Amino acid sequence: METTKQPKAKFTVGGISAALWENQITVNGQTRTILKASVSRRYKDKNGAWKTTQTFARNEIPLALYCLQKAFEWMIEQSNDLSSEETVEQEPVI
Repeated sequence: METTKQPKAKFTVGGISAALWENQITVNGQTRTILKASVSRRYKDKNGAWKTTQTFARNEIPLALYCLQKAFEWMIEQSNDLSSEETVEQEPVI
């Protein structure tokens, strides 16, 4: 039985959420862990079943931005708190 990967952190407002995921990459032969964000919206379809989408209406965009801002703040705080033995790194903002 395969286990489902869980996000490192999740930020939700209404049906909008941003989740942070750890991903392994190889850079110059070294394996590193970086954090990546995903944004989604949960809603019920006409039959009452829960669905997930990555599309947003105009009024939902500020909520998505808010969730992403909180995710970004969490990433920055974590990078400030990391000890030298931990391997979680963030991608540079260009």
